[in-house]
Amino acid sequence: MQSDPQQKCAPALSGGARQRGARRHASPLRVVLLSKAMVVGAYQRKAELLARTGGLELTVAVPPLWRDGALVQRLERVHQSGYRLVETPILCPGHFHLHAYPRFGRVLTEAAPHVVHVDEEPYNLAAFLALAQARRRGARTLFFTWQNLRRRYPPPFCWFERYAHRTAAGAIAGSDTAARVLRAKGYRGPLWTVPQFGVDPDAYRPAPDAARDPPFTVGYAGRLVTAKGVDLLLCALAGLSGDWRLRVVGRGADAEAILALARRLDVARRLDLSDWMASAAMPAFYRSLDALVLPSRSTPRWVEQFGRVLIEAMACGVPCVGSDSGEIPWVLGDAGLLFPEGDVGALRHCLARLAGDGALRARLGAAGRERVLARYTMARVASDTAAVYHALAPGGNDGARLPGAGTAI
Repeated sequence: MQSDPQQKCAPALSGGARQRGARRHASPLRVVLLSKAMVVGAYQRKAELLARTGGLELTVAVPPLWRDGALVQRLERVHQSGYRLVETPILCPGHFHLHAYPRFGRVLTEAAPHVVHVDEEPYNLAAFLALAQARRRGARTLFFTWQNLRRRYPPPFCWFERYAHRTAAGAIAGSDTAARVLRAKGYRGPLWTVPQFGVDPDAYRPAPDAARDPPFTVGYAGRLVTAKGVDLLLCALAGLSGDWRLRVVGRGADAEAILALARRLDVARRLDLSDWMASAAMPAFYRSLDALVLPSRSTPRWVEQFGRVLIEAMACGVPCVGSDSGEIPWVLGDAGLLFPEGDVGALRHCLARLAGDGALRARLGAAGRERVLARYTMARVASDTAAVYHALAPGGNDGARLPGAGTAI
């Protein structure tokens, strides 16, 4: 178990700040949020909670679909209360740097927002175009970043990035590391650390009866690609004594390689490999597990940026094991087990501890749930994000230090 290395670096925005921001505006603050992440129905709960914070008139623009490799995630309309969910066309879905929203300007014209939150990395074409369209209409603009590696981009992407840094009224970073990278790359505007992933603790909750019968069931959910390290997990389990099963939910280029590895290790009968599930089905998947593992391995171009599956499993009271790649230690804090990335033996040791110690599983499961309730609920994310909107509003304090919080770095 590890302590939380960045606990003091991630500011939380106070309810008092939200109330003061709301009082500055006699009429609702009109906000447009552009977000491809909200094609997933479960994530739309955050928009409902944003709309309930008070003083906001919220429009959320989403594409009809998003591609992630072989996965096509089509728009799910699940949580739509209290705000306007607008489907807007997308060009090149799945091309992370080159996708764009050709009719986003129409959304802006109709909504006439005071603040436009572009939930895109600043070096993307979509961010450049959306920020420029919002500025032309006189709106205050905000972008988001998960980028926790200091990478250089060739033209035109470096130009897009510089434009966002120079013109945006504010920025949100998903982690303290991402905030530091953004500062190191030259952004000097108002900046907050607010993880934009959160969970609904009413939907993601522990099973009524936490006691489970054998076998010891380990899970992984996510992309099936080398960087995610599912092969490491399989190798670690292959040397684990006792009865165990591995449930894998996902899709990706390494799916066949994982099946072939399971056959070579003679553990294919213990592997359950399933395709992506609808977001509403994921809580039941987590509750079927004794442990969830995120065995990410860093590459020269990528390190783990958050690990959304960790907070979902933690909310369900499932103990989690993660590598020390990127933000995983920050997300888990002292509520999970960590191992050095790529170290199969250390991962196996973590799994053996959990398999043989029901009290440890119960303690970590409870600690994970408490950590999510304190830091990673959608209500917390929504309230902190709403406070940023009010700070950036016309006549606001342009992101100056807020009571009980403050700009990051």
